[in-house]
Amino acid sequence: MPRPDSTRPATPNVVLVYFDDMGWGDMPGFSVSDEDRPAYTREMPNFARLAREGTAFRRFYTAQPVCSASRAALLTGCYPNRIGISGALFPDAKVGIAAEERTLAEVLRAQGYATLIAGKWHLGHLPEFNPMHHGFDEYLGIPYSNDMWKPRFPNIEFPELPLMDGLEVAGSVRDLNDQAALTAQCTARTVDFIERNSAAERPFFAYLAHPQPHTPLAVSAKFAPKSRRDLYAAVMRELDVSLGAVLDALDRTGVANETIVLVTSDNGPWLSFGSDAGSTGGLREGKGTTFEGGVRVPCLMRWPNEVPAGAVSEVPWMTIDVFATLAGLVGAPPASVDRPIDGRDARKIWRCDPSAQPTQETFLFYYHNNRLEAVMEGDWKLCLPHRSRTLDGKPGGVDGRETPYVERDVPLALYNLALDPRESRDIAPAHPDVVARLMQAVERARGDLGDANVGAKGTNRRAAGRVTPPAGPSGSRS
Repeated sequence: MPRPDSTRPATPNVVLVYFDDMGWGDMPGFSVSDEDRPAYTREMPNFARLAREGTAFRRFYTAQPVCSASRAALLTGCYPNRIGISGALFPDAKVGIAAEERTLAEVLRAQGYATLIAGKWHLGHLPEFNPMHHGFDEYLGIPYSNDMWKPRFPNIEFPELPLMDGLEVAGSVRDLNDQAALTAQCTARTVDFIERNSAAERPFFAYLAHPQPHTPLAVSAKFAPKSRRDLYAAVMRELDVSLGAVLDALDRTGVANETIVLVTSDNGPWLSFGSDAGSTGGLREGKGTTFEGGVRVPCLMRWPNEVPAGAVSEVPWMTIDVFATLAGLVGAPPASVDRPIDGRDARKIWRCDPSAQPTQETFLFYYHNNRLEAVMEGDWKLCLPHRSRTLDGKPGGVDGRETPYVERDVPLALYNLALDPRESRDIAPAHPDVVARLMQAVERARGDLGDANVGAKGTNRRAAGRVTPPAGPSGSRS
């Protein structure tokens, strides 16, 4: 509930803007140093406006650095492996989010909210998993990533990438011109949704899950760059304009002061694409790894009179906490005993309360196929022995081409993120007590959620939704 001295209603509107593969360094104010800041972030006035009018959370984390898993965590408040989701679900997947899991849309709709998703869903493409069956009143967008189409996978029998409107296929995304239209289409539906529900004086939850800047990059003609090498910057400029259109709609309808605007990304940048990938802002590695460049994502939030204007927070919290915080804010019933969540209330962090502490005693960083690869406690981060992909010092590709990753063994290492955000200096030998304490947290996590690296199953994992009868492989890849 709001603070007692607040006049705002207990049902603030929520606009959640979720970008795909946008790196920590891709928003103004997120970089280890000025040298790590991309030039295009200086040409993003609407992101800069949101930072002035709200708070930049520099220690915000995704629960898993890959598409489907990160979205499962955001919308359910659970570590994705707890609910059977990992990796990225492909168009041949027979699984998706289980009907028994509560989504943020279901929680808010039960409190009288109108709900919309515009953009990428990626929690199951089959009819049983359509977002209209998981709390959303409206849906315009694509069911999985924008690269899961024939141009990228010509030898796989994929269907045409569908553009969904509700439960129906409204069209197909066949080429880059169709891709280029998605940002404007999703923005327009979101603005229309805000206008309609503001006029009806109904609280609303708008989830604008942009397919960009995930490759293949595509941009509207009016933003087209002079050089192909500048395409990523052009995409970022169009996304900045999209954000501006949403903020303008809130102003125009008179509900800006009653609306939480949260802007973040699903995971770090896809570095193998080089010039078509974003920036980690100086952090180590990127998407598909549990180093900071993969799991630390940019986060801006505006909520007038509740979230301080122009503030910067370094207190860690995670995507799983968004669900828990909003549910508590609107007075939704807690999770059921048989369906616990992992998120915690982050309102003190949102308000930059001096007494605010990290939402989790230890943050867990899993990757695809339920591999526990790192744990974090405050500024301490312990990386566990595992295999991880890397470019191994090679530059990424240019103009849409990839540089292949290689797999390397990662040894046990301890980092102090306050002193070494680049994760460049292993200090485990100097802090055996910290390593021992964090290893206790590791063993608890292995008992609870498992760890494929050591063959631990975990006793509290739940199954994903699955079509009946099962047909073929799960289709979860990365």
